[in-house]
Amino acid sequence: MIDVDGLTVAVPGRTLVDGVSLTLPAAETLALVGASGSGKTTTALALLGEHPPGARVTGRVSVAGHEVTPAQPPPPGTVAFIPQHPSTVLNPVLRIGTVLRRIAARHGGGVQDALHRARLPGDRAFLRRFPHQLSGGQQQRLVLAHALLTGPSVIVADEPTTGQDAVTRAEVAAELSGLGVAVVLLSHDLDLVRELADQVVVLKDGRVVESGPAVLDAPRSDYARALVAARPRTPAGRTEPRREPRLEPLPLLQVAGLGTEVLREVDLDVARGERLAVVGRSGSGKTTLARCIAGLRPWTSGTVRLAGRPLPRSPRRRGRADLARVQYVFQDARASFDPRRAVVEQVARTAVRLRGQAAPTAREEAFASLASLGLDHETALRRPDALSGGELQRAALARALLARPDVLICDEITSGLDPVTQAETLDLLTGLDLTLIVISHDLPMAVRIADRVAVVHEGRLVEHGPAERVLRHPSHPVTRALTGLTEESSPAAGDRSRLRTVHLEIPL
Repeated sequence: MIDVDGLTVAVPGRTLVDGVSLTLPAAETLALVGASGSGKTTTALALLGEHPPGARVTGRVSVAGHEVTPAQPPPPGTVAFIPQHPSTVLNPVLRIGTVLRRIAARHGGGVQDALHRARLPGDRAFLRRFPHQLSGGQQQRLVLAHALLTGPSVIVADEPTTGQDAVTRAEVAAELSGLGVAVVLLSHDLDLVRELADQVVVLKDGRVVESGPAVLDAPRSDYARALVAARPRTPAGRTEPRREPRLEPLPLLQVAGLGTEVLREVDLDVARGERLAVVGRSGSGKTTLARCIAGLRPWTSGTVRLAGRPLPRSPRRRGRADLARVQYVFQDARASFDPRRAVVEQVARTAVRLRGQAAPTAREEAFASLASLGLDHETALRRPDALSGGELQRAALARALLARPDVLICDEITSGLDPVTQAETLDLLTGLDLTLIVISHDLPMAVRIADRVAVVHEGRLVEHGPAERVLRHPSHPVTRALTGLTEESSPAAGDRSRLRTVHLEIPL
């Protein structure tokens, strides 16, 4: 179904893909793995005849018997592409149902069947929503529904479970495995790769390091072994001691009775210096809660207090000082940058607008902040499209830290990062001396750095407590599903090998 021979893609000053060869039979899954910037996405996009502007392409690409070149893409309906960041391909001004019906009219698929297979509701209220009214996980599944409507021979899935909770991740994995078409999977989720892939190709700096059916179980190269070993550890393997929050008369952050069209009277306190993980299924309301705290959206009832002082309900009424004290790092770092301006200029803008710094001083601070997170002077001068996903995520973190915030909110910022970069990012977060709120669907990952965990489901806080207690002794069905614990599992006995994903019937 797919035959790639000696593919090389070069842009001025850099080779993105260097002599990649691979084959894939029909109805099998091939996984491309490697660190951010290793060439996975460039290789996958070549199957659609797409390449970076100005790229020089050599080698041969064949898909479903069709020779594919930049001037000759595969016929419509042959290859479907599911991008890592679905917001980049969803039309913000058209309702969900309108787009689905247009795709179905062109390709002959059934809208309700595609929504059902993608684990999305098909009622009229859902179909009348716009993409921005969906969570990141729901947007991801919507793009999957778009792909299913075309009836493709090949699906290229770039991080299809990014931002998905454990239950939805298992459902999407089951759907991909049962499609009966060739699937090219790009993923940093090595558990997903083990579950789905018939073949694994490990890329580094655009080259194939090793390939085969059992690469992850018995890696031969140092690079592949490092990817496998870098998976973040759960508390059972945690060595650093947990910090004690600073004791003060009042919590730094107080949320009382907070309500929106999604949230239902949420109460939550966060102490100064504390690390709180807010976890839940896709669409549960965790991002809505975080955005209300950060002043990115209003709420209809309740209060948010910072150091005892109420924060304005409307985002437009918050002054620069309020905005600076609570900073937000978005899940989709690329969408939060202007593609036409250098990264360092955008990072420096934070110090200019929120702290009143002069532009030259702010620029020097921006260079220093980026360097502290591993981005050198040359990288900082590039535009966002020249940085990998991991590099942009660190740039977004540097931009937020330049505001000198009291509270930093990180929304799924390790989703879609390779295991090595994910571990590095978590280490960076644990070294910050501020109040940290981590939004995540991945409870074990969040517990690695969190002091406390709050579990949100259907807009309500359903479980709340010390991180290790919530992970090891969850009381709510949603929490148990997120941890992957079955009733007969016994984490208290220290046997992590018995933890596995379970399927529960939980409403979307």
